[in-house]
Amino acid sequence: MDFVSAKKIKQKIENNRIPMGYKRSGGYIIPSDWDVVPFSSLFSRLTRKNTESNKNVLTISAQQGLVSQFDYYGALYASEDAANYSLLHKGDFAYNRSYSSDYAYGAIKRLNAYDKGIVSPLYICFEPKESTNSDFYMQYFESGMFNREIYRIAQEGARNHGMLNVSSKDFFNSALVLPPAKEQQNVSEVLALCDQIIALYQRQTVEFKAKKDYFLQNMFPRQGERCPRIRFPNYTAPWEQRKFSEITYPAGVKNRDNLPLESYSITNENGFVPQDEKFENGGTMREADKRMYYIVSPQSFAYNPARINVGSIGYQDLDKNVIVSSLYEVFKTVDTVDDRFLWHWFKSNDFHKLIEQFQEGGVRLYFYYDKLCMGAVAIPSKEEQTRIGEFFDHLDNLITLHQQKLDAMKVMKKSLMQLLLTGIVQVNT
Repeated sequence: MDFVSAKKIKQKIENNRIPMGYKRSGGYIIPSDWDVVPFSSLFSRLTRKNTESNKNVLTISAQQGLVSQFDYYGALYASEDAANYSLLHKGDFAYNRSYSSDYAYGAIKRLNAYDKGIVSPLYICFEPKESTNSDFYMQYFESGMFNREIYRIAQEGARNHGMLNVSSKDFFNSALVLPPAKEQQNVSEVLALCDQIIALYQRQTVEFKAKKDYFLQNMFPRQGERCPRIRFPNYTAPWEQRKFSEITYPAGVKNRDNLPLESYSITNENGFVPQDEKFENGGTMREADKRMYYIVSPQSFAYNPARINVGSIGYQDLDKNVIVSSLYEVFKTVDTVDDRFLWHWFKSNDFHKLIEQFQEGGVRLYFYYDKLCMGAVAIPSKEEQTRIGEFFDHLDNLITLHQQKLDAMKVMKKSLMQLLLTGIVQVNT
């Protein structure tokens, strides 16, 4: 099937029209060779209790599925007496009725990582029947296709304590779509391949981040030392300790003429990002008085003194002037400092220690520019700084590249799920 044909089928189904070769069954529009069957015809309810005193308490993670609480949180949150907990074997499923931003209708996960584990008695647990393709329905539940059934059976207005009011009886009386066995196998194999690629990209991204953390710890001198543990060849001179008051200077200029410059904020993930142009009251940034804002020119650092502890610092490398809130601190460096070198040092543990040493305040802690100036940083020659800055820039580019590949693969898999698990595109040969 080509893209145009799939798009036409999708549009018809979304408009509640039945395309040729499809039928309406149990409230679904599905291919003619598919069926809609009771949940209980494919899965059996599990009421197995933890009579063997299993200690592997599981929780549901959006990314990892059913995982050990200890591995995930570093602690156990189960009651001391876990005899009433449900015991799962590998391949069993559990439905957590608690909803979250990732799972508005709760989450269903299959136990893949352990031979056995226990879950709260609040979970609804079930196992596939012998003829059920467990891999297919693992993908089906993950895709959110089952959410319409949860929406239908959840008691309206019953979201007390963050949990949907879904009874076990209604859950097992819900419906599932049932493609032919061969198509189930084909679909599950395609989506499993997507999962393998996603897992590969995730591992690569984690590995590059870990590599960067390692070099951040070893390419800057540790406290009390004048040389880093790892250096480029031919650099042997000790680093010099310099006060920030010596190598930086304030660079924020008030926008007194109310120039119509673009407003930016700083985030810990992306540094400088454009502010939303609209306020809740219906006004816009173009109508706002910006005379109290700071003009930030290129090659400037800026940070929010109330959020610097979570990494909200940015480097302005745009080709234009922008403005930021007057609450921000803005500064530049002297000619003997390579900005990219300093930028990466700001991501190191040494900078976090400096913040902890000089920040001040009560409920909310602040780290103003005058406090930064009280601190110091070890710096090498300008040439070595540039080499280090370029090295970490290269690592960041690799991390970004792998993250983009990972994000693109997740989007591709989500699109495939929408097509394959609804029968809009069929892979039955």
